[in-house]
Amino acid sequence: MSSAAVIRIKPYFYIHVLDNNTNVTRVEVGPQTFTRQDHEKLVSGPDAMIMIPPRNYCIIQNPVQHDEKGHVVKEEGGQIKIRHGDEEIRFEQDPFPLYPGEKLFGKVTPLQVVAPNSALKLRATRDVTVDEVKYLAGDEWLFKGPGTYVPKVEVTVVEVVNARVVKPLQALRLKAKKTFIVNGVVRKAGEEYLHKQIGAYIPHLMKRS
Repeated sequence: MSSAAVIRIKPYFYIHVLDNNTNVTRVEVGPQTFTRQDHEKLVSGPDAMIMIPPRNYCIIQNPVQHDEKGHVVKEEGGQIKIRHGDEEIRFEQDPFPLYPGEKLFGKVTPLQVVAPNSALKLRATRDVTVDEVKYLAGDEWLFKGPGTYVPKVEVTVVEVVNARVVKPLQALRLKAKKTFIVNGVVRKAGEEYLHKQIGAYIPHLMKRS
């Protein structure tokens, strides 16, 4: 951090500047030569903007609030409003700075590719709608491959589930953890049965009714 009065901000870099008269911190982005006034203080920077390439994402903690038009919401005094304690997942976009209060959680990460004959076991940490299906907090379901999983802040990945391959003259001995219906057959909690269909098999996860 520099205490110089003149700060050269390179392209795709930014700084946070505190105005001691209003006690408001603002963002200045490059390229520019920023001249700091006597009542101003450099809080952080210059820092590189966040760059998210295609098929990658990042998690931002305490994200800023946006209005219906996508503009950053500010208080009457000019301070930017943030959603304290919340998180936001951002995908491929133009390089962007972090506003005062925002934090990058971890690092920019490639999207997870789910291979054939495997699935991701997902759990809702709060009520969420995925592919027009509503899940309640605590519900679990599968995202089956092949495909690219697009994360949501309301959903956590529990584990990767690999399929068991049933060959001719083989079967899987299964036990129902709760009562559910599969292929028109009611399976009661605790019931054991055989799965004889040849091919890859991934255990069912039943959504809470």
